[in-house]
Amino acid sequence: MRKLTLLLVFAGLLVNMSCGTSGADKETKVVIETDYGTIKLKLYNETPQHRDNFIKLIKDGVYTDLLFHRVINGFMIQGGDPQSRNAAPGVQLGSGDLGYTIPAEINPKFFHRRGVLAAARQGDDINPEKRSSASQFYIMQGRKFRTGELDTMQMRMEDARKMSMLQEKIKAAEPELNKLGAEGKQDEVLAKYNTLKEEVIAEAAKLPPLTFTEEQRQAYTTIGGYPSLDNKYTIFGEVIEGMDVVDNIAKQQTDRFDRPVQDIKFTIKLQ
Repeated sequence: MRKLTLLLVFAGLLVNMSCGTSGADKETKVVIETDYGTIKLKLYNETPQHRDNFIKLIKDGVYTDLLFHRVINGFMIQGGDPQSRNAAPGVQLGSGDLGYTIPAEINPKFFHRRGVLAAARQGDDINPEKRSSASQFYIMQGRKFRTGELDTMQMRMEDARKMSMLQEKIKAAEPELNKLGAEGKQDEVLAKYNTLKEEVIAEAAKLPPLTFTEEQRQAYTTIGGYPSLDNKYTIFGEVIEGMDVVDNIAKQQTDRFDRPVQDIKFTIKLQ
């Protein structure tokens, strides 16, 4: 009898493995309920820390009766500020948090095409690790881009990379540059700067070019999005139903803080 029981358990394990029904493979789906309709999303398993945090906040009731406090038509709708619950009309929102951040889970597989769910965060100047807000998120609406616009963006991305490399070199060379400047050797300071620029140009030429993939180009020129945000924020899900609701919310009248004049409340639930 014991042998038969073990065989049945083993057979059950094989069935589960072959059907891919393990908890790690199961997709989590959530719904955002608003007065404008319901938005249904799925959360990515490839970003487990953001997924699990989002689920916990839903279960804890954090996402109950909050506001979409920042809405920009042609760009995105943002919510999740805990201070937006019962916020007085006209008050600027967006600085509320839960006292912690989430490590970035930026995955090149995901990009800012229309409909993705991403975590808001503080800027690079105070958050160079690109850690995400614990609760604030945005849903990308975006717009369509022409091929030429994407080509121009690629050139700007290359220029930004070179500038970042140059800034790092200048920072490393600061003691020498300061010494030369204090000694009044301005010609040598200029020569050092030129040398650093030449080094950056040579090093950048050896790096893979920053380009949009065919998948990105197809998405940005057909359904739209916002490519300048790629690889800067953690994308951890996508809308599977209800983009018409997102569009409707995005076109509502806003004040100078991009807060809708008429409050747009939402509650998020697990499906």
